Amino acid sequence: MAKTKTIFYCGSCGASSPKWLGKCPTCGEFNTYAEEALCGPSKGPDYRGFAGTKISSLEDIDIKNEERLKTGLDEIDRVFGGGIVKGSLALLGGEPGVGKSTLALDIADRVANAYGTVLYVSGEESLEQIKLRADRCSIHSKNLKLVIETGVEKITAIAEKEKPVLMVIDSIQTVYKEDITSLAGTVGQVKESCAHLMYAAKRSGVPVIIIGHVTKDGNIAGPKMLEHMVDAVMYFEAEQYYQFKVLRAVKNRFGSTNEIGIFEMTGSGIKEVKSPSKMLLDNLKEDKKGSAIVTVLEGTRPLLLEIQALSARRNFGMPQRTVTGIDYNRFLLTLAILEKSLNLHLENHDIFANVAGGIKVVETGADLGVAAAIYSSFKEAPVSMKTVFIGELSLDGEVRPVQFMEARVAEAERLGFERCVIPSRSANVKTAMEIKKTGNVEELKAII
Repeated sequence: MAKTKTIFYCGSCGASSPKWLGKCPTCGEFNTYAEEALCGPSKGPDYRGFAGTKISSLEDIDIKNEERLKTGLDEIDRVFGGGIVKGSLALLGGEPGVGKSTLALDIADRVANAYGTVLYVSGEESLEQIKLRADRCSIHSKNLKLVIETGVEKITAIAEKEKPVLMVIDSIQTVYKEDITSLAGTVGQVKESCAHLMYAAKRSGVPVIIIGHVTKDGNIAGPKMLEHMVDAVMYFEAEQYYQFKVLRAVKNRFGSTNEIGIFEMTGSGIKEVKSPSKMLLDNLKEDKKGSAIVTVLEGTRPLLLEIQALSARRNFGMPQRTVTGIDYNRFLLTLAILEKSLNLHLENHDIFANVAGGIKVVETGADLGVAAAIYSSFKEAPVSMKTVFIGELSLDGEVRPVQFMEARVAEAERLGFERCVIPSRSANVKTAMEIKKTGNVEELKAII
């Protein structure tokens, strides 16, 4: 009988040790090591030899355009960097109920219709449950094959037999390697199962999408090493105050991590939103007090958003400063610039600011619009909803140019806006819109 061997893994970073440690020497966390049992030789083929030992000179390596599988959904293809690269391993995480399995099943269906057999492996749901979701989302591809299996060796054996063009694993926390005696979902099982799938993907050229659970902190469950091992890490998130679902890449070896895909949940499944700006700005009044339209960038995509501000006099106590969707420190900085440059007395006013639709603004190109909304509310001066504000504010009140100005202005023109307020130092932009250039925030008095 084989002698059982034990090893200790850190539940925070995935580091291993032959004995228990009170403090992890790798990540510095305390009491994170847990014991796991290992026994027996590895069963099934060894996928670790996929790379070989050939040594190549950098100049002799012939770079070819990587082959990609197009899903047919522009929002997904954009986040993946133009499509799913063959032989890649992608990790898809998100909160419970956000729609990870629904999104993965939709991707599998579209790839199956376009390229051939797709293998969807589930370790959490029965075939009947998956069929119910497929019927609700109008998924009926004959090339989409389902299997209920949790043994990673058996999964790769099935993949070798079926030869799919794409494989989906739902989820990584439910699969296990037979030669590891610890339970599925433990640090050792997750690491070794992911490594086995990675080697299988590289060797066969079949891209694999694995779904991962998240912790209460919103991070993907398991060791952080899991995210280092895969080629791409995607988070599927639900906006708190709106119906949007956002697919965001935090790691992508084959594309940019600045791109996002925007979706909405409907009765028939998840649908892509090709024009979120139009949806967010529908039914705006001609003029509004305390509102301004800004253009921000999510990756290379310009989004038009409505910034709302409310100024209310406070007769006693400390004034409140409450913001939603805007960086709080940037908001306080904008208030200080307005007080200094426009001589506004905001010290006895409550100031509230919000981004309509629940979208979060993380760039500085919305500074001028935030300042315009606050000034409009404080002075009770309406702002035309046909005007877009683009610009960053410096500490002395100067309006500074931002990147991709032409793309921002073009998106505003496409949605029917008539005037655009941009920094005076910006280059000339070709557009049919009226362009108003401003060099200092003091000029808001003449614009609004």
